[in-house]
Amino acid sequence: QVQVVESGGGLVQAGGSLRLSCVASGSIFSINAMGWYRQAPGKEREFVAYRTSGGSTSYSESVEDRFTITRDSNNARNTVVLQMTSLKPEDTGVYYCHAARVPGLITEYDSWGQGTQVTVSS
Repeated sequence: QVQVVESGGGLVQAGGSLRLSCVASGSIFSINAMGWYRQAPGKEREFVAYRTSGGSTSYSESVEDRFTITRDSNNARNTVVLQMTSLKPEDTGVYYCHAARVPGLITEYDSWGQGTQVTVSS
């Protein structure tokens, strides 16, 4: 099993920046990608970005020019950091870290964090 814990998030004005961090523990050898999804009130959970263990990245069109996904400063395989800049009110939501077996897919073998709130005020 894999446990996933997020940190970061909070309240920021439009145009500001926030940093989300995520650490996975347990059977991390089974993880081939780590990334982020978000869910706004009344909406379905949507893909934000992921990074594969090989270093490839993918972003949703709505964030690809503003968000950057990397590992932490120690380049630890079981970590992922989402640096968010030029934030917009529509970026508001609960952000979930996702540890995946298959990059870009959600399967029953994946693990999720508890979620962290990001609120962008206009």
